[in-house]
Amino acid sequence: MLQFSAQQIAMMIQGKVEGDASVSVTQFGKIEEAKNGEISFLANPKYEEFLYTTQASIIIVNDSLILKQPIAATLLRVPDAYAAFATLLTKYQALKTENLVGIQTQSYISSSAQLGENHFVAAFAHIGENVKLGNNVKVYPNVVIGENVKIGDNVILHPGVVIYADCVLGNNITIHSGAVIGSDGFGFAPTADGSFQKVPQLGNVIIEDFVEVGSNTTIDRATIGSTIIRKGVKLDNLVQIAHNVEVGSNTVIAAQTGISGSTKVGKGVMMGGQVGTAGHLSIADGVKVAGRSGITKTISKENSVITGYPATDHNTALRAQVQVKNLPNLEKRVKELEILVAQLTQKG
Repeated sequence: MLQFSAQQIAMMIQGKVEGDASVSVTQFGKIEEAKNGEISFLANPKYEEFLYTTQASIIIVNDSLILKQPIAATLLRVPDAYAAFATLLTKYQALKTENLVGIQTQSYISSSAQLGENHFVAAFAHIGENVKLGNNVKVYPNVVIGENVKIGDNVILHPGVVIYADCVLGNNITIHSGAVIGSDGFGFAPTADGSFQKVPQLGNVIIEDFVEVGSNTTIDRATIGSTIIRKGVKLDNLVQIAHNVEVGSNTVIAAQTGISGSTKVGKGVMMGGQVGTAGHLSIADGVKVAGRSGITKTISKENSVITGYPATDHNTALRAQVQVKNLPNLEKRVKELEILVAQLTQKG
């Protein structure tokens, strides 16, 4: 269990101490539930009421916060409390894992594999032939790394991750449990008798630096060439990236989204949950896609916001939704007009 004083934490997040700088904490807690010996934060004004009732020993708050009544906790004032808390969590996690070094028994490491400094290989992990691991790589239980895989520095592979042969991972990557990198793309050719012949998937997956891949996400290897996840991409749980897809840098994709084969996703794109795309299309830089949208054609306009199925401009889609609600009334008016026209025709 790690223990830090308010002064030590302030140094980590460049904060200003307001209160007892010597008070220490060993755990994190939500502001509405935190207990003595825990640290919390306040970023959302909706939770300000708990600032005056929480039992937390230390609270990270914004510089701009004005207290409405005295509090017992020590405050750490920073420009952005949420960002500072995220930084603290990151540093805490790094401290917890930095002592994980060495190779546990019952793991398998090929004699041709090369492991960098400060590596950790847990029991029941499998590292295949000609694998190259950089420094500070953490391989947790039941991870499988296929032959010829190359992995950079500061990479964490959580339990149950599978990385198929020939894939390449950069530096500062986290892959969560159950993710599969480099499984075969969905390639089958129809034959004359109506069956399907498998098309060999001979490419690989390349994941650049500072990428995070969520649990049970799958990234298929390319048929030929590479499926590429660019620098800074964040993939949620249960995301499917098909063969020969390219995801641009700093794009974020939420859970249950599926990107079809050979689609090119631009830089800084944001996709909500359950988005689906057709294959062989492009999505421009900075596009925001609302959850459950279906993208059936190329999106060429940068920084546009799209919604619906088939996905279209967000404002247009909202107007269409309003009109859909009015359809029963419109149908009734049309029928009334048809009767009126019929009556006028008879009189004529």
